[in-house]
Amino acid sequence: MKFVDRTDETARLKDALVRDKSSLVVMYGRRRLGKSTLIKRVLSDNDVYFLADRSEGQHQRALLAKVIAQVFPDFDKLTYPDWKSMFRAVNYRTDKRFTLCLDEFPYLVEQSSELPSVLQKLVDERQLKYNLVLCGSSQNMMYGLFLDSTAPLYGRADEIMRLAPIRLPYIQEALNLDAVHTVEEYSVWGGVPRYWELRENRTSLNDALWHNVLSVNGTLYEEPIKLFQDDVKDVVKTSTIMSYIGTGANRLSEIAARCNEPATNLSRPLKKLIDLGFLEKDVPFGVDEKNAKKSLYKIADPLMAFYYQFVVPNRSFIELDRRLPIEQTLKTHFTEYVSLQWEKLCRDAVTGNLVDGVIYGKAKRWWGSVLNEDKKPERIEFDVMAESLDKKYLLIGECKWTTQENVKQLMAELLRKAKLLPFAKRYTIVPILFLKNGQKDEDCNVMLPEDVVELLK
Repeated sequence: MKFVDRTDETARLKDALVRDKSSLVVMYGRRRLGKSTLIKRVLSDNDVYFLADRSEGQHQRALLAKVIAQVFPDFDKLTYPDWKSMFRAVNYRTDKRFTLCLDEFPYLVEQSSELPSVLQKLVDERQLKYNLVLCGSSQNMMYGLFLDSTAPLYGRADEIMRLAPIRLPYIQEALNLDAVHTVEEYSVWGGVPRYWELRENRTSLNDALWHNVLSVNGTLYEEPIKLFQDDVKDVVKTSTIMSYIGTGANRLSEIAARCNEPATNLSRPLKKLIDLGFLEKDVPFGVDEKNAKKSLYKIADPLMAFYYQFVVPNRSFIELDRRLPIEQTLKTHFTEYVSLQWEKLCRDAVTGNLVDGVIYGKAKRWWGSVLNEDKKPERIEFDVMAESLDKKYLLIGECKWTTQENVKQLMAELLRKAKLLPFAKRYTIVPILFLKNGQKDEDCNVMLPEDVVELLK
């Protein structure tokens, strides 16, 4: 698959490796984001790349020595009793700068707890003649090793890069899609390059889903569990929480009731899942997140959202290779699923962006009860709401992922709801319809998928 994006990360890595003095570079992020691919694209034939596993320390050193021997002949002829002797031996052998990359560094630390302290001493002595690149998929462990103030390597790294998923426009470039199909594909695969590779090998989205996700032999059939194993202790409880959220339990009280636990017991695991990027906390526009009582928890990662809505509830059918019930579920609910992802993409497109000459802040949803024209309580919601940075404009948006919408009718209803908001009176209202398809209208501000993709670039 074509290598896309990662321009800033590539530039930072290259810059760190050509400085006057040797550098310690740290790169981490969830599995499948292309960390190893990025590093290997930057390294030269004179550099050393080593992928660690979970074998014991002495065996790992022997494996690493064989790799180093490709650059320094006969380096593997000696036995290195500890990591200190090995790193110093490398330093002794080299007379010019090169880079040593230790990928999946947490695996090495699991077997050799002294390793961070050994590296700390080497870095502090400022005698290293080579760069060190330390990479890992365990976000928790990498954070603890380099960003925890009590850790030996805290403050020693010259660059710390946390790779995030790639943004939507790049999947369009990588898979050569039109805007509508880009949104649908991104709603499943998200911004994870490895998932895009698997999709690229199949003839269609449907074919890729059945081959990779909706089959017991699929590469991604157990994907969330594999991701959790990197960062959480109780994988079963974590997956259970995600299952409840994925099937509609979005309030803390609902999640606690289904888990049969006090809500206070769930604060830490929910926060952890948010920190790892698997969950997000949805708070209405204008409400302080710390004091929000109307918070909703939603799955942030598209593949996980798809997995816990369509795979977990149908696992018995998948195990028996019964396709008909799953096909029926997808036919009934997939468009609705994509519509929720479409809403998120529309909010992302507005956030911090210039829309019709105005720059807006963070876009969120808004929901709540207001008094309608008849002075009766009415519950309303807006899919997109954002305040301009100069606080003069309030953008409100309605998102639809269906066909043949009545644009004028939708706009009239959007404006009617806006007039019911007491706090909206101090703004100039900017209404926008975000639609899957439809005609542009001079009297209605309409954004289609190609407009949203363009804003997300």
